Amino acid sequence: MFETHTPALARLDAFTNVTDLLVRRAEEAPDHIAFEVPTDSGWKPVTTAAFLDAVRALAKGMVGVGLQPGDTVAIMAPTRYEWAVADLATWFAGGVVVPVYDSSSASQVDAIVRDAGVRLAVAGTRAHADLLTDALAQAGDETLGTWAMAGVENVPSLDELSARGADVSEAELESRRIRAGHDDPATIVYTSGTTGEPKGAVLTHANFLGQVLNIAAAYREVVNPQGNTIIFLPLAHVLARGLQLICIASGMRIAHLSEPAQVVPALAVLRPTFLVAVPRVLQKIQSAAGEKAAEKHLGRLWARAVATAILGGRFEEFRDAGHPRRAPLGFRVRKAVFDALFYARLRSVMGGRVGYILSGGATLDRDLSLFFRGIGVPVIEGYGLTETTAPLTGNLPGRIASGTVGLPLPGSTVRISPQGEVLARGVGVFSGYRDPRHDADAFVDGFFRTGDLGRIDDSGRVILEGRLKDVIVTSNGKTVVPARWEGAVEASPLVQHAVMVGEGKPYLSALLILDPEQSAAWVAANGSTLEPGIPGAVRAIDDPRLTAHLQTAVDAANALVSRSEQVRRFTVVLADLDDRELVTPTLKIKRREVLHRAADTIDTLYRGAAS
Repeated sequence: MFETHTPALARLDAFTNVTDLLVRRAEEAPDHIAFEVPTDSGWKPVTTAAFLDAVRALAKGMVGVGLQPGDTVAIMAPTRYEWAVADLATWFAGGVVVPVYDSSSASQVDAIVRDAGVRLAVAGTRAHADLLTDALAQAGDETLGTWAMAGVENVPSLDELSARGADVSEAELESRRIRAGHDDPATIVYTSGTTGEPKGAVLTHANFLGQVLNIAAAYREVVNPQGNTIIFLPLAHVLARGLQLICIASGMRIAHLSEPAQVVPALAVLRPTFLVAVPRVLQKIQSAAGEKAAEKHLGRLWARAVATAILGGRFEEFRDAGHPRRAPLGFRVRKAVFDALFYARLRSVMGGRVGYILSGGATLDRDLSLFFRGIGVPVIEGYGLTETTAPLTGNLPGRIASGTVGLPLPGSTVRISPQGEVLARGVGVFSGYRDPRHDADAFVDGFFRTGDLGRIDDSGRVILEGRLKDVIVTSNGKTVVPARWEGAVEASPLVQHAVMVGEGKPYLSALLILDPEQSAAWVAANGSTLEPGIPGAVRAIDDPRLTAHLQTAVDAANALVSRSEQVRRFTVVLADLDDRELVTPTLKIKRREVLHRAADTIDTLYRGAAS
């Protein structure tokens, strides 16, 4: 059994609970700009003191309408400034935050509200308000109603809720604020569940404090008062909320965006120094640059530019590892030329100031990481789960090793079980689910079972190798972990998800789920059309040219794995990727549901095969 550990860098003793992070920052730098909020006339700065005032006012309102210590408050809204206010205000009032993904279905909202015993709800839109109001009504218990962030007709606003706290004294609010201790629940986050029912993970104030203080100490070069970031991940996700707390505590300026289409235009205006993105976003940035180069008949030159950037990334990583190598003159000349032609423009698209990108949520292709390092924007890949209060491991500035998810973050220990499962213990690891029945198989010897397969290299870095539940055993007795093959195929801009199948079958096959936008553009450019996906269906696409094009990606993936891990047949399919029964809010595919809906299509892949 292999194990790797990083000692904690910060102590929690001086902090009562999470609210101290904001209070202390406001004492240190009340006039520092903490947020930039979009308005009709541009971006309005909000100081730390102004943010604290808004948080206190809303917290008083929650106390004024009857919120009691330990009561739960559901927040369902797109990522926006008011989400941050409601989050901190709930903690100031002594409550427990229950985030709800803004894309959740009515049945999911009902289940969360009922299980968490939600007392008060905060909505972002009319649709969210209706869902939360109905869920509170079905719960049956006396509640404190639904309040809207802004402009929802016939739903009281957060400003009105703040006004309800006029008679709550500062002393009473302070008593509420400091009531919760390290071991008290701060939030209940319901996991999206790719293979089973959602579970309510209870994260404490100590979990958040441990992560915020230790990660801020480890990444001072990235998160600091001179920097700024844009948060466009859902704030219902613990990674986004953890990042937000780190920024608040460290003085890093935050802007929120909820619509992906708003992000690129905002980059040029806000010019962030740091971004958090899933690998798919990085793939699309690279692919978009390649498409523009092809339109200008510079496709071959772009291919050489990509290869040069990857090589440049390798030189940088040799230096990180303490083995610097002088790049040949020819390489340096090529890099200078490609920087003028391509790299500088890509950095400009990202605002021109991005020093680092944090990638998480899915496996990052090694060459994609090296490419961005080579163009001058290093990618820090990390790994974590809801149950670890987000980051568990991570690469560090100046110590990046592409293809790994880095070392355990300060205060964390990672162990690999005899079965190859990644086990975790540390400051961010929760103590259990809301329903104790879900804890039965969740821990072993005090370590949380992540369900992920991995190994530890000679430097103590963690390398992920897939999900334990995704392992396939063919009828020939071969055990296959599909993650590497699937990740290689998903590097194609046309493939949103690759799903290998073959449990109990004589050979492996796969479903390639198309990226709707990219595939429609490719098909149109090749003189055809692609009918949109049918809600609820996983529909096979019969387009010989498209299949032939994707055969190249399949062949490249097959070349990376052993013969027994190669896919013999595949089918191209379309699916409704907004269907939350099929795709999680964090955009991970629900494998079991895909296999169920595509059962007939899968049968055709094995028709006539010997069992």
